[in-house]
Amino acid sequence: MYRADFEEYDLLIRNGTLYDGSGSPAYVGDLAVKGQKIARVGEIGKAPAKQVVDASGLAVAPGFINIMSYASTPLLIDSRSQSDIRQGVTLEVFGEGWSEGPLTEAMKQEVLARQVDFNYPVPWNTLGEYLSYLEGRGVSTNFGSFVGADTLWYYVMGYATRHPTPQEMEAMRRLLAQAMEEGALGLSTALIYAPGCLMSTEEIIELAKVAASYDGIYISHLRSEGDGFLEGLDELLRIAQEAHIRAEIYHLKVISPTNWGKMKLALDKIEQARAQGLQITADMYTYPAGMTGLDACIPLWVQEGPLRTWTQRLKDADIRQRVREEISRPSKSWENHYLACGDGRNMRLVSFKNEALKPLTGKTLAEIARLRGRPEIDTLMDLLVEDGSRISTVYFDMSEENMREQLKRAWVCLGSDAGSISSEGIFLKSSTHPRAYGTFARWLGRYTRDEKLVPLEEAIRRITSLPASTLRIKERGRLQAGCYADITVFDAGKIQDQATFDEPHQYASGVRHVWVNGGQVLRDGEHTGAKPGQAVRKEGR
Repeated sequence: MYRADFEEYDLLIRNGTLYDGSGSPAYVGDLAVKGQKIARVGEIGKAPAKQVVDASGLAVAPGFINIMSYASTPLLIDSRSQSDIRQGVTLEVFGEGWSEGPLTEAMKQEVLARQVDFNYPVPWNTLGEYLSYLEGRGVSTNFGSFVGADTLWYYVMGYATRHPTPQEMEAMRRLLAQAMEEGALGLSTALIYAPGCLMSTEEIIELAKVAASYDGIYISHLRSEGDGFLEGLDELLRIAQEAHIRAEIYHLKVISPTNWGKMKLALDKIEQARAQGLQITADMYTYPAGMTGLDACIPLWVQEGPLRTWTQRLKDADIRQRVREEISRPSKSWENHYLACGDGRNMRLVSFKNEALKPLTGKTLAEIARLRGRPEIDTLMDLLVEDGSRISTVYFDMSEENMREQLKRAWVCLGSDAGSISSEGIFLKSSTHPRAYGTFARWLGRYTRDEKLVPLEEAIRRITSLPASTLRIKERGRLQAGCYADITVFDAGKIQDQATFDEPHQYASGVRHVWVNGGQVLRDGEHTGAKPGQAVRKEGR
């Protein structure tokens, strides 16, 4: 007679405290893996296995999902995904506004021109080809991608600053449909930046309808996270309603002390929309500072054309004077990160392309201005001209009290808004934001264990089955038979972020073991070098 207890498994995790990802209470039990899938969960008995791991006293959970990752290029340089794997993340989702396809030859040349520390070829053309290319190189983590509306715009319209014609809109819809057929998870926008800021709500709705026809999601960096924050939220809600599409807010936040009080209004508005049947969710990272380019301090009218072209405009005396005036006063027509921070003391510059500027890495704009004996706004413009890149900058402009309120909401998951990188080699040529190393560990350590914002089973649901359900990804985000064996084993009493704003290149601690599709990539806290990751593609219509 056949007995399941006599079946040999590839992996048997025994005596762990199992958090299945559903939010249900944990229980002590066993988990068996055969091939790439979980075979059994519960009390397994004396079944033989090629590998047995005693997880007594440890939490066993589904691998975590980073719904907002910038690992699409770092994984081309170092495919081990170290900073996220060491936090238990097993799926990276790319594509905020910009995606790695579809690309024209001109776009590929611009990608090459914008490379800073990383240098890599671009042999792919479509998003599907990129996914296959990355998978073929071998990676330690799973990955998927949205298709970016910016990418569609550049493909069809180049650097045009007008609205698309009906023919151009149709071309973008066709490209979007092709990307969805190739496995894109949905449509993304970044409406604070060019060319996203040029798109009308109606144009976005037309594109979102295409993604909706594939059961994809619409995910967006709102048109404003400052003075126009509530209006930006209203726009997302309208798009969701009129396109009949699920919608997610990228890195939910509001910037500048003058706007912090708007977050409660926004949270209430989202929950009212959800109660009325709209499927609205959000993600966030666990730090009270954001990171984007120094170009976020420059009015959008300056930023027409390729980066290397518009930065040179800042040499013109008349343009500089106009920029000085516009940066110095509030405006709802663009997102002024300089004013949101108050001044240059709250802006830390972390990545330069020009080797001569590398010694300034990690200094605030105020410090650099003092060193140069120049006003802060002039220093800002000087640096953009000299570096010819966006200059990654950390902006301290958020409220931790708001963060805590957001983290309590059952519809909020996590996204690092950062690459998955390594604390060695070429990655040390620049600084970074600690969220690249600590977003998930900080959630489970500081906010769940120490501050007790939510129970641990709920904290795990938010980074496993919630994003998997939001993205309509099957067989991920749960510990149950038939699901892929993406598994994280960690010490709930010790998991902790170690990265700081002063010293960000530090791995989190407390994660013991990680498996991706049944392949062990972290053993006793150390990377194994295994690369079992796969492209996770949304199924077609």
